[in-house]
Amino acid sequence: MAISKRDNKAAARTDLFDEAFLKKLEYLHLVAKKLFSGVSRAERRTRKVGSGIEFADYRSYVAGDDFRYLDWNIYGRTDRLLLRLFEEEEDLYIYILLDISDSMRLAVPPKLDYAMQIAAALAYVGLANLDRVSISLFSDGLQDRLAPARGKGRIFKVFDFLRGQSAGGTTDLRSSVRSFVHQNKRRGIAVLISDYYDPQGFEEAINLLRFNRFEPFAIQIYNEQEANPQLNGDLQLVDCETGESRAVTISPKILQLYREEHARYCHQLEDYCRNKQVPFVRADTAIPFDELVLKIFRRGGFLR
Repeated sequence: MAISKRDNKAAARTDLFDEAFLKKLEYLHLVAKKLFSGVSRAERRTRKVGSGIEFADYRSYVAGDDFRYLDWNIYGRTDRLLLRLFEEEEDLYIYILLDISDSMRLAVPPKLDYAMQIAAALAYVGLANLDRVSISLFSDGLQDRLAPARGKGRIFKVFDFLRGQSAGGTTDLRSSVRSFVHQNKRRGIAVLISDYYDPQGFEEAINLLRFNRFEPFAIQIYNEQEANPQLNGDLQLVDCETGESRAVTISPKILQLYREEHARYCHQLEDYCRNKQVPFVRADTAIPFDELVLKIFRRGGFLR
């Protein structure tokens, strides 16, 4: 039987971001501070001419530059007009792209609930470190967006935003990411959270982020029920996203071929990210979300 296109929005998520969840977030933030002690995560340094905090380099003076930054001592010794460059602080932007297509509703509990907890945890740590954090939801295109904000008090806006969302639509990573890069001109870390079940593949979406100078971080939501289904006999299988159905006879040999193909696809995604030097984490829904987030921190690529 085909599954309906929309789930019951927030009804099943009243306890998803409860007091116990918030306490775990604060613990994750403290661990992150310890892991990255002494490292500036809230700012990136960029070379700009101006009243920065640290001297960076020199470059030759060109017409229109501010005379205040000329190094007159060097000019007196060499007759060369050189401009002092300084490193200024620039906010780090963290963009979380969350897949809400129909395939994310599968498994018990739904993969989408687990993905939302991961998204909320990463958002909290970023907000608490005064990064600019934004969340974009997608399926066959961008669906909704929470504008960039900073400060950990904004986490309650994140909770309300995620609670009110519903799964639906097909997965189109390429179209969704293309819309994202066109709408966001400030570069930053782009955390792509999805099961990556896209018939068109994942390569072009990840490359769009790379080529547009975002720093992709791939998180694959993984569930053992999908990797190793317990099925047998004559069945009518229905695609939860397109509604297409197919009559099949499930035998042990067919199940083994399916498991091998599913594993091949997962390894292909992981190998692709490794070859492109894109941080990758497979998020098994059987692992508590806080343990998974700690794994993300220790792997690097999310916090600097």
